[in-house]
Amino acid sequence: MPNRSPNLSLIEADRKHLIHPVVNYRAHEARGVTVLESAQGVFLRDADGRELLDAFSGLWCVNTGYGHQSIVEAASRQMARLPYATGYFHYGSEPAIELAAQLVDRSPASLQHVYFTLGGSDAVDSALRFITHYYNATGRPAKKHVIAQERGYHGSSAVGAGLTALPAFHRNFDLPLATQHHIPSPYAYRSEHADDAALIAASVAALEAKVAALGAENVAAFFCEPIQGSGGVIVPPVGWLKAMREACRKLDILFVADEVITGFGRTGPLFACQAEDVEPDLMTVAKGLTAGYAPMGAVLMSDAVYQGIADGDAAAVVGHGHTYSAHPVSAAIGLEVMRLYHEGGLLANGVARAPRFAQGLDTLLAHPLVGDSRHRGLLGALELVADKESKQRFDAALGLPERIAAAAYGNGLVFRAFGDGILGFAPALSYTESEFDLLFERLEKTLDDVLAQPEVRAALKVKNGVSARVAA
Repeated sequence: MPNRSPNLSLIEADRKHLIHPVVNYRAHEARGVTVLESAQGVFLRDADGRELLDAFSGLWCVNTGYGHQSIVEAASRQMARLPYATGYFHYGSEPAIELAAQLVDRSPASLQHVYFTLGGSDAVDSALRFITHYYNATGRPAKKHVIAQERGYHGSSAVGAGLTALPAFHRNFDLPLATQHHIPSPYAYRSEHADDAALIAASVAALEAKVAALGAENVAAFFCEPIQGSGGVIVPPVGWLKAMREACRKLDILFVADEVITGFGRTGPLFACQAEDVEPDLMTVAKGLTAGYAPMGAVLMSDAVYQGIADGDAAAVVGHGHTYSAHPVSAAIGLEVMRLYHEGGLLANGVARAPRFAQGLDTLLAHPLVGDSRHRGLLGALELVADKESKQRFDAALGLPERIAAAAYGNGLVFRAFGDGILGFAPALSYTESEFDLLFERLEKTLDDVLAQPEVRAALKVKNGVSARVAA
């Protein structure tokens, strides 16, 4: 991606002082920052004036699109009235209380209590602390082991990053912990199972086997994403989530749904769990809660877990908190975002546009680079392969993700190019038909531009149709 910003001092200041998340530090120093300057609707503008169609909602979060004046006004009113209120010492604020009530009213029926955080990572970390406290308080202190999934992402906190199953989040961080375990993902494209039912059965069996190996008396919980996001948008078969929830109930372990990415209309309903009538013991949310307009996340908790913690030692405080928990400005933004989802028609628009999104991704299966298309609602991915028949990935030395990202930027398009040739998409719920047309026009051109590179053509195992595609 080019870095021709006229404000070279800003780029240099970034290079010297600002630490960026999830980058190679030396590579970032050499490359320099791409400064984003403004945004409106589903378009970003960089410091060079280049307009970019955002097909990733920032970082899976700007579900409403950018520049909603009503959200800005809600934040401004709250900042003028009460810019901060602590949740400590029995204090609270109206917007936080109202938002908690709305979340309970609109979430699965099992979830009756809300603890607010600053984002997804500390929501997962808070959930883990609550789970530990719950089992200790209810006389089951041996239940300390937690199971998650390969390719899963549960944030980058000191403990939660161990549940994340991506190598970069473990390397040099002494993770995962001895109490953290992973079972295979329901990765249909790379599964050897005969059908969806067999894949679901294999996931249930893997969970049962892991619990048996650890001892049910030692296992606290199973964490899962209804659709795995940062692991490559792994979309499990319908029925998988329900089956895993029922397995947890039989195994007497807590079922935790991590809906940080899938929540707030991303897969169709407000929460992905609702599509299969799944009632978790805990659920973590963030991102779409405020549509990225301010930091906020939450842990939604069942009454059984809450009462177990509350009755554990009625005379003692529960020693968990954050200075900015239930921040009134973030909560006011969350209330307006919730209004836009429901009364503003954003949830309905997301559902209405999902078939167009699916059709656009599926059409690209004909492209020489594309091996798989997968999606649910407005969350989807393309998986690029060197050989469609064997599903062989491209050699990492080719640097395909960097090639894709650079070509997309040149074509005025932003999405996620994962390290193993998977392209992730999470367009805003506000997308129009014409914006989807533009997305897929620019995406197809991006794939063609990368296909035209000699090194990429040489890496393809089957060349049929490639020359004609490049010539066209």
